[in-house]
Amino acid sequence: MIGYTTIGATDLERAKAFYDAVLAPLGGRRTLTYERSQYYGGPGRGAMLGVVLPFDGQAASIGNGVMVALTAESAAAVDQVHAAALAAGGTCEGPPGQRMDNFYGAYFRDLDGNKLCAFYTG
Repeated sequence: MIGYTTIGATDLERAKAFYDAVLAPLGGRRTLTYERSQYYGGPGRGAMLGVVLPFDGQAASIGNGVMVALTAESAAAVDQVHAAALAAGGTCEGPPGQRMDNFYGAYFRDLDGNKLCAFYTG
């Protein structure tokens, strides 16, 4: 149902480097590239994540209660995403771990403060 979602960035080149590293363990790669945005997709056709300079020209800001969740193929991939996020300058919002019987997740913020979760259900 979701085609794509976007999150704001203050420095697009810096954001691309961050998401190149963070999305690699999920099979994420650059798909659509525009002057003010970079979109990422996984293997096959599915929802994309866009990192954008805000189109209204105002400063990028984070939303209260907004979080993007990224599906992983395994708990090990969740661990890799979280480690990549921290190594690329992100901050921990909750270390990798079992949250519910069938939900293994890790939470982090990107360089602009956007909150993301990598998770595996299995």
